Amino acid sequence: MSKDQLIIFDTTLRDGEQSPGASMTLEEKVRIGKALERMRVDVIEAGFAVASQGDFEAVRAVAAAVKDSRICSLSRARAEDIDRAAEALKPANAARIHTFIATSPIHMKYKLRLEPDAVVENAVRAVKYARNLVDDVEFSCEDAGRSEVDFLCRIIEAAIDAGASTINIPDTVGYAIPGQYGDLIGQLLTRIPNAHKAIFSVHCHNDLGLAVANSLAAVLQGARQVECTINGLGERAGNAALEEIVMAVNTRADLFPVSTRIWTPEIVPASRLVSSITGFPVQPNKAIVGANAFAHESGIHQDGVLKHRETYEIMRAEDVGWNANKMVLGKHSGRAAFRARLDELGIPVGSDNTLNQLFVRFKELADKKHEIFDEDIHALVSDAQPNAEEVFKLVTLEVTSKTGTLPEAKLLLSVNGAEKPVTATGSGPVDATFRAIEAVANSGTTLELYSVNAITSGTDSQGEVTVRLSQAGRIINGHGADTDIVIASAKAYLNALNLLRSGLDRAHPQAEAI
Repeated sequence: MSKDQLIIFDTTLRDGEQSPGASMTLEEKVRIGKALERMRVDVIEAGFAVASQGDFEAVRAVAAAVKDSRICSLSRARAEDIDRAAEALKPANAARIHTFIATSPIHMKYKLRLEPDAVVENAVRAVKYARNLVDDVEFSCEDAGRSEVDFLCRIIEAAIDAGASTINIPDTVGYAIPGQYGDLIGQLLTRIPNAHKAIFSVHCHNDLGLAVANSLAAVLQGARQVECTINGLGERAGNAALEEIVMAVNTRADLFPVSTRIWTPEIVPASRLVSSITGFPVQPNKAIVGANAFAHESGIHQDGVLKHRETYEIMRAEDVGWNANKMVLGKHSGRAAFRARLDELGIPVGSDNTLNQLFVRFKELADKKHEIFDEDIHALVSDAQPNAEEVFKLVTLEVTSKTGTLPEAKLLLSVNGAEKPVTATGSGPVDATFRAIEAVANSGTTLELYSVNAITSGTDSQGEVTVRLSQAGRIINGHGADTDIVIASAKAYLNALNLLRSGLDRAHPQAEAI
């Protein structure tokens, strides 16, 4: 029996980036975009072009770099938003503008301050305007999960007549329950006269832990596009996880009348890349991509798996990329092999000078680690690319920590080129290091998050540190990686301070009311 295609629409680069502290540089967005392309994602939402100059440039860069996936930019139902999106998407082989307006009574009354008739007029005008600029327009009913069904039927019918070829029904606040949400999709497909002229899409948030369940319930009722993110990254509690949607459809092919184009062995590599770039570690018991997803400790389970894998495993670990992305490089590897692996990972190198700098860092890391993994390379590249003007730089670091005495950190920092020695004590070596940095920087920030994640297994693994600082409502994430966790911590803190000084914090794209 032939199956419909389920379109996988990945919004890691847009909605995923709206997680507090998950901002990505242009180069990092391109690397993730290339990873999604290798996974054969159908549509990549690269950003919200009008939100900032940085977002505009990132959408344009992803559109230029990715050729096998359709590239999308979000826009409010405003001509200036749509113009900006269309301009950013010009380099794309295939482009989509995704325009939205709120449709729930609470949003229309308190956020938009518009009557329903005006909302419909704005939606139709926006879709028509976008359709004159690109041949693929998606229309979203923001907060559809709390919207009245009759009004949804009205505005969607009008949007399809105006030229929208995809209609998205987002559960924006994660309020829906699977049975109810699936029924909503079924009603819309049945009641809207021109529903057959558009693909119906779903975009579910995970506030009640039901994003994947709601999305799958909608697919069973006729939705043929799911909007999702790698690792379930996204605002608040996150979005539906791409890896869970895809593997649920693959594994339960007996129930789902759809199939995807996704090349599943790229799932784990993409998961690790996103985790590395955002600094959001994947919990060990996370489905599909967690470290324990295919681990068996119970003797009964181990015995069963050894006798016949399917007794306790419904998927093969290799099918989603476990044990498939080991990089067989080490201290004796040459520049050509290193360059070839960078190309395979979709990491843009640029000039020979940049390659030489990366190769030097690779050799330094290889002296510390016997085996180099893909995750190490991604961390190395992220660490080598300054995200801001480096006002503060670490020159040397020495820490002393022993039982019965306060740990002490001695740092030599470069501040705008001038070297400044500083010493401080703290409750631990990392605390002492941060206190020493603050004695020089005097940033007035509050430490909101300190997170450490081992990039690979083994005691020689690089530690990846995320530091989140806040100052007067601004949130900045700094990242650092090193086999020495204290050095990684110092790098992360200094990275955050440099971003703060450069004013590169990212405003929430939807902060301004439509």
